[in-house]
Amino acid sequence: MLTLLAAVVATLAIQASAACTRESLKALTDAYLAAQTAGLSTFAANATYTENRKKLSIGSSILSKPLKVDHSRSQHDVPQCAAFSELIVTNAASPYVIATQLRVDNATNSVSQIDSIVTTKNDWLFNVTGTYYWASQEKWDPIPVGKRDTREAIKAAGDAYCDIFADAKVKVPWGTPCARLEGGAYTGKGQASDKCDVGIPAGVKLVNRQYVIDEEYGTVDIIMDFNGTPGDVGAKGLPDSHEFRLEGGKLSDAPFTVWCQDR
Repeated sequence: MLTLLAAVVATLAIQASAACTRESLKALTDAYLAAQTAGLSTFAANATYTENRKKLSIGSSILSKPLKVDHSRSQHDVPQCAAFSELIVTNAASPYVIATQLRVDNATNSVSQIDSIVTTKNDWLFNVTGTYYWASQEKWDPIPVGKRDTREAIKAAGDAYCDIFADAKVKVPWGTPCARLEGGAYTGKGQASDKCDVGIPAGVKLVNRQYVIDEEYGTVDIIMDFNGTPGDVGAKGLPDSHEFRLEGGKLSDAPFTVWCQDR
């Protein structure tokens, strides 16, 4: 345990001493994963921390609980000096699916903000077995340089998907094949005809959005309030994280969606 904690501290020191790069952000997400594994509540102790859209002390957060993480994947946003990590814990007694955005203050080169959406038993569509199975099947490769979409296009595609919940006339750049993972439910069948434009509710606003965009992988994660009040974070809405992958201007996956019932 002491070796792990020392490695986390050393990694953070390296990250804090360097300009924001993809490598420094990868070191940060590695440190975050190690901290969650150890239950290291001193990780980024001075950062603002929210869990399910409510402000908490890190000492009382999920980060203070040691977890055996069975699946993890991270994306890195150099222009914003931010990162996104998904963690899946399959422990039958205490299963979790966690989506976390981390942000670094460019002035101090330290972690300034951590926002986590944490789901577990009895949350909407929660099925850690299905989530782990489908998430571990997905293929995540960098998109070749000449075929990458711009940050603006990636963000716009994610916003279009979110906007169509409230306005059916919004044009979403659907791709085929495309699959959605919501809780443990998966819309894909491994066929070329798989679509994501199924089962979309109407009259629902997805508001108070914050983004982590990774052009190398064509991804955007959006943390938001599902049917919440604009400008009032967490007000009457469900804490929500959607991640999307854009390839060639088309949505190919909405691969990791976690929802949490109001506490």
